[in-house]
Amino acid sequence: MGYKLGKRSLSRLEGVNESLVTVVKYAIGVTKQDFSVICGMRTFSEQQELVRKGASQTMKSKHLDGNAVDLMAYCDGGGRWELNLYDEIADAMKEGAEAAGVKIRWGAAWTIDDFGDYGGTAEHAMTSYIDTRRSQGRRPFIDAPHFELMPQDVTVKVDPLPSMSNLTQ
Repeated sequence: MGYKLGKRSLSRLEGVNESLVTVVKYAIGVTKQDFSVICGMRTFSEQQELVRKGASQTMKSKHLDGNAVDLMAYCDGGGRWELNLYDEIADAMKEGAEAAGVKIRWGAAWTIDDFGDYGGTAEHAMTSYIDTRRSQGRRPFIDAPHFELMPQDVTVKVDPLPSMSNLTQ
């Protein structure tokens, strides 16, 4: 689509895990919906204030260690909050995560720990999450601007041990 991150968005990515930065930069290049980064790293006191105001639900936010970002949709020169706009951003972040080979979770589909590997669209993922929460008698918590890096699988390659015959020669 030809979008790119502005200086303010790039500055808000300072301190964010490089894998997540890679996903965000990939996503802005392929998204159908322009967006900016509104939050990357947070200090402990910033997080405390957000929890106090009810804008965040936890003091264990992945923003505190640089493993989360919040993105805002932009249309006609202003920030927008309509959920359908975030479906488009999430689809681009999904593509970016898949391309980068990292696991991310979207704040509108909390039950999917590897959004890049998810077989459906962002809209389907959010609907599935909402249905799951309602079937549990629980209210869904939709944080559509939020994307967080998940623990990655680590494969350790070990050189095979030398054969015993090599040791005795």
